[in-house]
Amino acid sequence: MGSGAAHGYPVVLSDLSIEYPPRGASAAHVALHGVSLRLGPGEVLGLLGSAGSGKSTLARVLSGVALEGGADARPVITGGDAVVLGTPLRGIHRRKLHEVRFHVGYLAQDAAATLPPDRTVAEIIGEPILERDHRYNRQALATRVATMVDAVRLPLGFLQKYPYELSGGQRQRVALARALVLGPSLLIADEPTAGIDLTVRDAVAQLISELRDGHTFSAIVITHDLPVLRRIADRVAVLDGGALVALGTLDEVLDDPSHPYVKALAGALDAGHAVIDDLEPDPLA
Repeated sequence: MGSGAAHGYPVVLSDLSIEYPPRGASAAHVALHGVSLRLGPGEVLGLLGSAGSGKSTLARVLSGVALEGGADARPVITGGDAVVLGTPLRGIHRRKLHEVRFHVGYLAQDAAATLPPDRTVAEIIGEPILERDHRYNRQALATRVATMVDAVRLPLGFLQKYPYELSGGQRQRVALARALVLGPSLLIADEPTAGIDLTVRDAVAQLISELRDGHTFSAIVITHDLPVLRRIADRVAVLDGGALVALGTLDEVLDDPSHPYVKALAGALDAGHAVIDDLEPDPLA
């Protein structure tokens, strides 16, 4: 288990603004501006927003992934700060960022589709451990990987399978096991139930909920799947145009639709939609 979740807030955003610097003919783009919120210990926060709202940028920054790219392409914190597990990210040094990332599990939006095709399930799940310590005891590694495969409800016989032998839902479970293999204090999952069928979506939602209850980590989950949000999220935050426009329980947010995006969300729910995709098309999408 990573350290930090038990002390204070795992994530604190204070008037956070994030910008992509200009590249070639493209002008600078402000992805987030003036966002403030706190993620409580053991809390699951659902993150909603239209295309281009900044939600995936926020996920990639908080996970540390976006801060490791090339200097000309990566987003920059230009105002306020984001503190993850007690460490401010603004101006963070690469070595310190690596330490923080060790305690953060990140499930990227395309994680299931981008598993290395030439590696077995066992190798894929164990990779984060070997990246941290390439001399890690192989027997202990095998035990840890098998435990994670079991935790995401895949048969142990899958350990020697390759991604092409798995269904989309099975690949998503492998990606989730990989994100959790280091026992993170914080899980950030970007659309963990997108592109998989209804029964598997329900299973993945239940899985995240059970793993959270068992491991006491906190999580930020980006999803447009309202039944999933209702099942796993303690609160939801709604981003629109890079700003935080609503924050509260799902019912609180939907019952007070003072913002156009939230109003459209509530209307879609009333119309019987389970998954809400890009209610307001964004010109930056």
